[in-house]
Amino acid sequence: MKHIEITETPIDLMQVMAFVSHPNAGGEVLFVGTTRSWTASRHSDHPGRETAFLVYQSHESMALNQLESIAAEATKRWELLSIVIIHRIGKVLPQEPSIAIAVSTPHRAEAYAASRWIIDSIKRDVPIWKQEHYKDNSPEWIHPDDSPCCSIQQIDSTLKKA
Repeated sequence: MKHIEITETPIDLMQVMAFVSHPNAGGEVLFVGTTRSWTASRHSDHPGRETAFLVYQSHESMALNQLESIAAEATKRWELLSIVIIHRIGKVLPQEPSIAIAVSTPHRAEAYAASRWIIDSIKRDVPIWKQEHYKDNSPEWIHPDDSPCCSIQQIDSTLKKA
């Protein structure tokens, strides 16, 4: 079973785990990405900043297609019985989940490996962008340096093809 979703509503983690529950599962793993209250500085001379909230934006149809592709590839690589990927967009407060990934597999090692590969693939490949808003009123867009989804030129090129 598979459930892929982008939502503006809070993620119900109990519902996520209920979805991946399977009688043949020996391992069920839930990864939850949450908003940190403090963000370490990228500059060595600054101690970090207190986070007020995050804002996630996406190109929703492209993001859903990429999430589906990641789920399909994970299912080929590991014997997934169930998979859930839910990503929030919009405003996310500290300690709230911004992403939940859950998988069930016959064995725990597969569940851990699949979950790790899925989150790494999402961060690298899915067109979802994060803007951190700090309590000092200075927002900042955050992009993984090696992420092809975050290149403005690639986004423009992809949108022209769509």
